[in-house]
Amino acid sequence: MLYQDNYNFWVNNPKIDTETKKELLEMNDNQKKEAFYKDLEFGTGGLRGIMGAGTNKVNIYTIKKATQGFANYLVANKLDNKGVAISYDNRFNSQKFAYEAAYVLAANNIKTFIFKDLRPTPMLSFAVRHFNAGGGIMITASHNPKEYNGYKAYNGEGAQLNLDQANQVIDYINDIKSPFDIKSLKSLSHITEISDDFDSIYLDLVKTIKINEPSKKLKIVYSPLHGTGGTVIPKFLKEMGYEVFPYEPQMIVDPNFSNTESSNPEEVKAYTKSIEYAKSINADIVLLTDPDADRLGIAVLNNNEYTLINGNQTTSMMAYYILDQKKKLGLLPNNGVIFTTLVSTDLIPAIAESFDVKVITTLTGFKFIGEQAELTKDKYEYLFGSEESYGSLVKPFVRDKDAVQAVYLLVEMASYVKDHGMNLVDYLETIYKKYGFYYEWTNNIVLSGIEGSEKIKKITDYYRNNPLTLKDYNLLGYDDINGDIRFKKTENALPKSNVLKFYFDNNLWVIFRPSGTEPKLKIYYGLRDSSNELAKLKIEKINQEILEQIDKL
Repeated sequence: MLYQDNYNFWVNNPKIDTETKKELLEMNDNQKKEAFYKDLEFGTGGLRGIMGAGTNKVNIYTIKKATQGFANYLVANKLDNKGVAISYDNRFNSQKFAYEAAYVLAANNIKTFIFKDLRPTPMLSFAVRHFNAGGGIMITASHNPKEYNGYKAYNGEGAQLNLDQANQVIDYINDIKSPFDIKSLKSLSHITEISDDFDSIYLDLVKTIKINEPSKKLKIVYSPLHGTGGTVIPKFLKEMGYEVFPYEPQMIVDPNFSNTESSNPEEVKAYTKSIEYAKSINADIVLLTDPDADRLGIAVLNNNEYTLINGNQTTSMMAYYILDQKKKLGLLPNNGVIFTTLVSTDLIPAIAESFDVKVITTLTGFKFIGEQAELTKDKYEYLFGSEESYGSLVKPFVRDKDAVQAVYLLVEMASYVKDHGMNLVDYLETIYKKYGFYYEWTNNIVLSGIEGSEKIKKITDYYRNNPLTLKDYNLLGYDDINGDIRFKKTENALPKSNVLKFYFDNNLWVIFRPSGTEPKLKIYYGLRDSSNELAKLKIEKINQEILEQIDKL
């Protein structure tokens, strides 16, 4: 069906609401094409996109369609009698979308457990497990800009749907011809609101990740970037005896993200105002969680300046601290396992192997770590899991990234090393000196719209058929995860995914991966060298060489 046919089907449908119809009537032809040239894809991570009218946007109708497809999946797999847990973040329409999902499920005679106020993604994952639900729904666009919203679907283990489960849901969604015929039922008998008492059940388990009892002479600035972390993290840290100073302008629940330049703790500009506040009180560390509180970013006071530590560096320190301290205390099991991803630093496997701990490498996305944690739980003892994009899971009572757990471990680490005359920058340096200097960087090339999608496909298709070459490095081999793997470094088989990883001599690797949730082509770089400064210069040169190649395509 052409985009104009899709548009006409919507604008002329007698069941469409007045507000949506008004938005449709005000569209020019380009806007119609962007809104209707395709259906918003329900990928392995669910839905994510810009809010607005149309089949390619996030709106009440695409939310209902996704939920009906999920309901059909639950019924087909005899999970509908177990119910669904639902949570949501601070974004525009998040609460509205969450309750609309509950009403669609109620019309399918499926009960729901829904948080009466916004709560973090990891708490949703835990709620699925706590209530023994058949699945879960989180309404969030994570760290994306304010124009976005999204829909994450979870299985009964509290992990995001695995590939097989997601494909089943996608098939059921695609079978739905019209979102306007989907029924909703505002049934109180089907919907149970989760009370604030649930917080303590979850936080009591967070407390169990503690390894040491440092002096806690640490001054902490915390910001939830207007999102869900503010509902639980500051209060919890104070209860645990830490001196925490919330940055109040960003503690406000605000879908406009008015008091921050970015809602993404991976971006430097997200820290501007919280670091200004930290300077005014001479804080030791700044902690930022993204709007749905599954990612954590940190900045550390070092030589009178605040140094940002990236996701690979932070999770490497966490992995080392867990293994090193557990070994010292005689708590390190002989069947321990750490999970990492294909795009993450090689430092984490190096650390794990030095402690004789098993390493399992997955595709990008915590759904794969959650899946592997479930599959291997009877064989290995879970010790840590992480990915480069500022996400980690310390203990697997949750099966997704958990920034609440990460915050608690980070403040213990920072306090512990301060008791030993160091800060976290110093601690990271000691790890580098022991294992070598690992430097990683990601170039996010934003390519929006129809032309952007076509450009991303053109680039990945080219390098799939013409393996990457670099002037100063020899290609040793490469993994085409979407097809036949030519040079396999991972022990466990990986599902097919649009990922190309090239291995070069001199400890260099380069990955091409289109984002599954944003209009981006991600190019990842990893290099081990004699110093991070030298590695950074080399990566900058390699990146420029690759960009010049891409410009010629």
